[in-house]
Amino acid sequence: MEQRPDSGLVGEAFALTARARAEMAKRIVGKESLVRGLLMGIVAGGHVLLEGVPGLAKTLAVKTLAEISGLAFSRVQFTPDLLPADITGSLVYEQATGRFVPRRGPVFCNLLLADEVNRAPAKVQSALLEAMEERQVTIGEASLALPEPFFVLATQNPIEHEGTYPLPEAQLDRFLIKVLATYPSMEEESEIVKRIAAAPPERVDRVLGAEEIALMRRAAESVRVDEGLAAYAVRLVRSTRPTGPSARDAAPGREAASGGPGRWSPPKDLERDILRWVEYGASPRASIHLYRCARISALLDGRAYVLPDDIKSSAPEVLRHRLVLSYEAEAEGLSADDVIARVLSSLALP
Repeated sequence: MEQRPDSGLVGEAFALTARARAEMAKRIVGKESLVRGLLMGIVAGGHVLLEGVPGLAKTLAVKTLAEISGLAFSRVQFTPDLLPADITGSLVYEQATGRFVPRRGPVFCNLLLADEVNRAPAKVQSALLEAMEERQVTIGEASLALPEPFFVLATQNPIEHEGTYPLPEAQLDRFLIKVLATYPSMEEESEIVKRIAAAPPERVDRVLGAEEIALMRRAAESVRVDEGLAAYAVRLVRSTRPTGPSARDAAPGREAASGGPGRWSPPKDLERDILRWVEYGASPRASIHLYRCARISALLDGRAYVLPDDIKSSAPEVLRHRLVLSYEAEAEGLSADDVIARVLSSLALP
């Protein structure tokens, strides 16, 4: 049975995230979803993919987060001529001992900014796979553990195609969430212009560190999730798969009203649309991440319990990079977010 959440711990963690947002706001105007996504990745211990056209403060947001966290930070500019060893490190001959010893690359840090990650070829992108999933790097015969905590925050430009290499699905699935950086409003852009013209970027204070991050993780784990909401999150993810629903293998004649074992299938019209629009749906890793992000969403709002809106608001960021759309969906001009919106509107809330 799940333990009752410690509201005092949640309140302390919420205060830390509020301070972090205040420090980020010294340099980042607006971009609430971007800042929220970065904090969600830090608390969850997951990697974040930031997508947006140039000039939308993606890199600035990550560098500011590194400053307020005080964690060891490395930035790698991905280019077509980059080599895997430029990220992970390589073996170097040591003349004094006559042996080859590992030389650690920039990936050995707490926070790695992979800037314009889609500008490097697949062999370089794959150099991050082991680091992202297993938190270690193999150099020669040695497997070296990465520091804890470890996060990859990657940026990519969606509008350029020449000289870019789309991330493979296996690597996309390793990102906790994908956050879209959008254009600022008129008021926000006016404020940006005033700030940049008036003075250099304001100094930020360190408010998050390894201890504070560990506290926020404990607080997130204490957030209560109703069994029905957990089942709703799983149904939501399973509804994105064109191969059909989960519960066809369950015991017949039983309805899973509160998340227990039973027969369930999505609405027939939704099932038909998913079959037309989606080649491959989200994996069970998406269910795990959606559950985790819903908890953190509640924490970021200062609550010790999850609401249906926490799951609904987290679903696009968790799922949009995990759906492989069909040719028919592309021909109809549909995006992954359109498909996710269709699923969200079709499933009844618990």
